[in-house]
Amino acid sequence: MAAVSTQTRNVIEPAAGPDSETRAFLAHLLAGEGAVERIDTHVSTVLLSGDQVLKLKRAVRLPYLDFSTPERRLAACMAELAVNCRAAPGLYRGVHRITRTPEGGLALDGDGPLVDAVVAMRRFPAENLFDRMVRDGRLTPALVADLAGRLAAFHARAPVGRREGGATAMTDLIALNDRSLRACGLVHDREVDALTDTFRARLARHADRLDARRREGRVRRCHGDLTLRNICLFEGVPTPFDALEFDERLATIDVLYDLAFVLMDLWHRGRPDLANLLFNRYVDETGEAPDAGLMPFLMALRAVIRAHVTASQITASRPAVTHGPALRAEAQAYLALAGDLLVERPACLVAVGGVSGSGKSTLAAALAHRLGAGPGARIIGSDRTRKRLHGVMPLTRLPPGAYAAAVSEQVYAAMRDEAAQVLASGASVVLDAVFARPAEREAAKSLAAACGATFEGFWLEAPLATLTERIVARRGDPSDATPAILAAQARRDCGTITWHRLDAGLAPEALAREALRAGIADGTAGEARPVTSAILASA
Repeated sequence: MAAVSTQTRNVIEPAAGPDSETRAFLAHLLAGEGAVERIDTHVSTVLLSGDQVLKLKRAVRLPYLDFSTPERRLAACMAELAVNCRAAPGLYRGVHRITRTPEGGLALDGDGPLVDAVVAMRRFPAENLFDRMVRDGRLTPALVADLAGRLAAFHARAPVGRREGGATAMTDLIALNDRSLRACGLVHDREVDALTDTFRARLARHADRLDARRREGRVRRCHGDLTLRNICLFEGVPTPFDALEFDERLATIDVLYDLAFVLMDLWHRGRPDLANLLFNRYVDETGEAPDAGLMPFLMALRAVIRAHVTASQITASRPAVTHGPALRAEAQAYLALAGDLLVERPACLVAVGGVSGSGKSTLAAALAHRLGAGPGARIIGSDRTRKRLHGVMPLTRLPPGAYAAAVSEQVYAAMRDEAAQVLASGASVVLDAVFARPAEREAAKSLAAACGATFEGFWLEAPLATLTERIVARRGDPSDATPAILAAQARRDCGTITWHRLDAGLAPEALAREALRAGIADGTAGEARPVTSAILASA
């Protein structure tokens, strides 16, 4: 949980228990900064005053962590400082030892016996937490795209795990989730049995690829707890913090499993569109598209973790007891989401065509999160593919020669190659390109047939004046199209269009609904799906 979240915040007051003396001591230290506030989670207590934050590990032992001794808590604090300085060095100030004085009191960094330890941090506004921002509708696509790039860079720099990860690690994780679900009592044991069996069956399908990813160096020392509460807007920059520190094995994981946590959290909070955007921009940076089919399984594992962690808060602390019914409902929602993510959904290939300015990329984004299982479809666009093939950033303008017919053939071929890999993994694809030539449209349809996927093509149309206005108004777009290029496209003979024709003048959501009604098969896509699962039938 984020160090400055206020979901269980209260003014500091005496409380019984082994941590009460330490809390009172720290509160006294902070009193000069102003009113002291406290946040309790199932594993920590955070004290806040002025611009100071002190984070104390609670003396608890759970199936996945052990903070039961002062020495273990100190080690965990040191590990927390080390791992978080990789992504959020400006947030973390250091670690202090809490020691016993000869007179029997407590001191900060004294010479006496160790009593506890605390992490010191800088405070930032709670409304800058990403879970608050998504709740309030302030988490923008631009911030999500920025986060994707920062996560890709963070993972690229992370140390490679030599022995961790792969199918064996996932086997252990499934067993840990099984034990934790039984311990928290969220559902009956027979429901846990069914869920665990489903996870094991899905793991058997993915085991070889997970092991291959470990050999390829895709298992790294990651954040490990990448929920929206553990990402903040700090000094204007999306900043992951509060990384998992108590178990190197649990945090040395496949980078896609690290990403899966925040994708799942966005999905859970009703923003599948942002989850799909984050996934696609991350893949743009990393080239992880061939393993897109792993994501529903990895996201489901993350949902179960949130389910039993949330359920454990019901009895772990006094403030959590106050919010017991809400916590139980949230835990059940996470568990239901896991069941929904594990539902088999066939892969499909959707192609969106039309001249420049017709809104192809907008429709692709509006459809992608509705296709297949979470986080939705991989969007493969000609603009980004062309820039990648030329080794430049998406917003870099290319010379006219980069749009020669022969070059465009290479672009469409590269798009189909990537789409074939994604479809082979079991995930869906949206192709976003002009598709002016009949051969290009036929090749997309043939690709779907060869991959055993359903296919739908959509052709967007609007008055030339409308399209021109859109192109002139574009800012920060990978397309290099100009009004002159549009005029040339409009004069081209595109042959017979057999794809569904759609009015590109419609608003994005209305256009997406028209596309869904026009052709995408039931069971492959739909409006935002309710989070339901038979797992909760007897809860």
